Amino acid sequence: MSRFSRNILITGGAGFIGSHVVRLFVNKYPDYRIICLDKLTYSGNLANLADVKKAPNYEFVKADIADFGEMERIVREYDVDGIIHLAAESHVDRSIVDPFVFARTNVMGTLSLLEAARRYWEKSETEFEGKLFYHISTDEVYGALELTHPEGIDSPFTTTASSSEHHHAYGTEFFLETTKYNPHSPYSAAKASSDHFVRAYHDTYGMPTLITNCSNNYGPYQFPEKLIPLFINNIRNKKPLPVYGKGENVRDWLYVEDHARAIDLIFHKGRPAETYNIGGFNEWKNIDLIRVIIKTVDRMLGNPEGESEKLITYVTDRKGHDMRYAIDSRKLQRELGWEPSLQFEEGIEKTVRWYLDNQEWMDRITSGDYQKYYEEMYSGR
Repeated sequence: MSRFSRNILITGGAGFIGSHVVRLFVNKYPDYRIICLDKLTYSGNLANLADVKKAPNYEFVKADIADFGEMERIVREYDVDGIIHLAAESHVDRSIVDPFVFARTNVMGTLSLLEAARRYWEKSETEFEGKLFYHISTDEVYGALELTHPEGIDSPFTTTASSSEHHHAYGTEFFLETTKYNPHSPYSAAKASSDHFVRAYHDTYGMPTLITNCSNNYGPYQFPEKLIPLFINNIRNKKPLPVYGKGENVRDWLYVEDHARAIDLIFHKGRPAETYNIGGFNEWKNIDLIRVIIKTVDRMLGNPEGESEKLITYVTDRKGHDMRYAIDSRKLQRELGWEPSLQFEEGIEKTVRWYLDNQEWMDRITSGDYQKYYEEMYSGR
């Protein structure tokens, strides 16, 4: 009999959000065996998990979720009873250039996992009892919200930043769990399709499933093609800060460790077949966010205040660029008691400090040698 009470497969576990979820589960649940699965494409980085690689309840498997035979083997070999599925192609710009990759990974990869789990679980003595397929999605499947500047919005989303002129609500509408899907990019279309497959497996086969749709995450270990780590690194190296259009697009930001806490809570306490939205109640225009990053990085580097403002470079807007995303996560608060733990100012301080203190991590990525280096390091585990 296994010494572990559960065998949890976490896909995309070497990525940004995935590595935080793996770390949380490995440290919090020593009686769970955590199987971290990652294909280690460009954004998968084993350095993100260096601190848990020797944990007795942690195992790493390199595999492609779209390889159905391999997914069948892994689910069977590890006697998987819970799947937390984060593996996905996620960068909108890349999806515009090569949508086929996104369809293969996000749609066919999710379907491979679902079918591998279904076949194995249905053959077990208890079938689906005690099993769960938890699929992590995105707020982008909902499309876009109108950007307005209403006066005196009376809602839980109007908390102000330290700057009194900045409001955290840029409209009266928010994405609900019942909001109609309306994806606008190949990335969000692929994620929407994968969400539909997950729900179909519950409705058709009775598989216990959960879906969460989360807003933009930020924090340590994010691949530096994304806005916040890219801009921190560019400021450090005095490189241009490319801003789409006029920087008017609005996003709701959530510290990644708060997202990991939400995933933990929902995995253990969420109601099967439900959808939960996870958001930070924390809207920022891109240009305002960028100025906060500039101010914070300049201060930490000892630069004169505002010195890096001159690095801002406005570039042609992204095709089909959604204007505003904003999550209403009150269902999650009401049913499970979750709420963000960090104010945005504190989260940004921690994030900027981490990237400045972990330049080797950043430099290995920007030089391109990170995957070879860390795979070799892992092989000597």
